[in-house]
Amino acid sequence: MDFSLTEDQRAIADMAGGLFTDFCTDEKLREFDDSGATLMQELWQTCVETGLHSLYIPEAAGGSGLGMTELMLVLEAQGKGLGLVPLWRHQVAAAALAEFAPEHFAGVLEGAASAEQVLTLSAGDQSRSTGLALSAEQNANGWLLNGIAHAVPGTAEASAAVVLVETEAGVRPVCVSFNTAGVKLVSGVMTQGESVADMEFDQVQLPAEAVLPLEATEWLEIRAIAAQAALQLGVSQEQIRRTVEYVNERIQFERRIGQFQAVQMGMADCHVAVEALRSALWQLCYRIDAGLPAPSEAMATAWLACEAGHSVGHKAQHVHGGIGVDLTYPIHRFLYWSRALSLGLGGSRATLERLGDWLATHDTLGWKYDLNENQTL
Repeated sequence: MDFSLTEDQRAIADMAGGLFTDFCTDEKLREFDDSGATLMQELWQTCVETGLHSLYIPEAAGGSGLGMTELMLVLEAQGKGLGLVPLWRHQVAAAALAEFAPEHFAGVLEGAASAEQVLTLSAGDQSRSTGLALSAEQNANGWLLNGIAHAVPGTAEASAAVVLVETEAGVRPVCVSFNTAGVKLVSGVMTQGESVADMEFDQVQLPAEAVLPLEATEWLEIRAIAAQAALQLGVSQEQIRRTVEYVNERIQFERRIGQFQAVQMGMADCHVAVEALRSALWQLCYRIDAGLPAPSEAMATAWLACEAGHSVGHKAQHVHGGIGVDLTYPIHRFLYWSRALSLGLGGSRATLERLGDWLATHDTLGWKYDLNENQTL
């Protein structure tokens, strides 16, 4: 079995890597932090010019129609560079609309493919201990929404969002424009500098097509997990690279601290965590692109991403010592990003509980039971 990337995939990865390396130097990131902005505008414009903003949007909707594997490679490069641009939310939200309501959202999809309209989404609310705070009821005109969609990311740059809503039949995604009557945004900024807002709904009337079907919820969440895990993979890889470089330069007790066994073992643990995440993520992306179900694979990947972000982040900070908490030194940014990604994924504990609940009712998990996927067995 050949696990290598195709020539086109390698070209996409190389282009994305070069782009984020050029635009996300430590000096540029420091200037961006000082500016108070929530979008790296020049980088985003370059992403649009190179087509990275529409890789995962289907061709019928004006995008490139590539797979989650290609998007994963771009997001891994974004995570390494910490480039604050709305690549994955914009594309996954547009892909969901194209998959489940292409005719109703034709105008929105056209704007998304050209980047004239930016979309965002919030797909992790099912992990909240308090449940969803946004509900929808059907009426003669479609759906009536009331409540709050908490901490929706990317709202300052977007014009519409896909959020989850509780209905009588279950949780369903809904696409809402920010200028819809009855919608109010309470804005803020996330830990890593991304814009965020609570979306308050007061008797918001939407047409029936604006609320996507029940199956769209799992479809959306699986892809949102893959995208965020790809970002975390990039973040953690670069965090380890910089930390290894540091411990091989820092002298203490007349020795490089990288020679101390405790430091070496800590870095080894970090490497294992990243490689475990990589394996799970690649399998998840393969299953998505192959059209195979992946609910348990997605939750396992989400848990590994949360664990890697926490473990790598804190070990890296620890071995950096005092300089690790100096905001003029870049390593703290990686911990900020890991924290934000963990929140978006739902956190380790809540994700593990959801995976346990899934396993409790699916006791035939494993390759030998997937006979419909393994006809040669």
